[in-house]
Amino acid sequence: MAIGAILAKTEDAERNLVFTVLGVTVLSTAAMLAYPLVAEFLGFDDRLSGVFIGATIHDVAQVVGAGFSVSDEAGEAATLVKLIRVTMLAPVVLLLAFVMHFGKPEDKPAGQRTAILPGFILAFALLAALNSAHLIPEQASNLAAQLSRWALLAAIAAVGMRTSLKQMLAIGGDAIVLILAETVFLAGLVIAGLHLVRG
Repeated sequence: MAIGAILAKTEDAERNLVFTVLGVTVLSTAAMLAYPLVAEFLGFDDRLSGVFIGATIHDVAQVVGAGFSVSDEAGEAATLVKLIRVTMLAPVVLLLAFVMHFGKPEDKPAGQRTAILPGFILAFALLAALNSAHLIPEQASNLAAQLSRWALLAAIAAVGMRTSLKQMLAIGGDAIVLILAETVFLAGLVIAGLHLVRG
């Protein structure tokens, strides 16, 4: 959704965003059930299981659920790794916005121009810096955290209200294969990395 906010607005942009959100949610839920069993099968200890879960499951809620279903240590490791991934969204979105802004004009839809620095990235960086410096009172921080959860829920509900299953099916098998392949590739890459670290 963060990257979708900086992409050029085309006819299919909203449909593609809805498909991505739907696909990520379905795959994350399946992974929440399967990945703890995969980690056990691979002989990972609690810490490595947490790293595997946090590095591979797409949604934060499913990461927490899967991690803590293994153990407290696995849950804490999974949550930490996932939060690091979430934090990396800011520089990735910033880099993409920069590339898209200064890309070749023929690569962009007519009349579309992306922002060099999206406002939500600036807000994220500012709030993260203030919170890290303990300049935001704890009560205000807790209230903001609660509001952010409701804001995310409202955003996802709004996307869902505009979802058409007919449009989703019209995307075709290639998109489904792509999102499945990305998920399997990520899992395989993390498993290989953990085996190298452990071995």
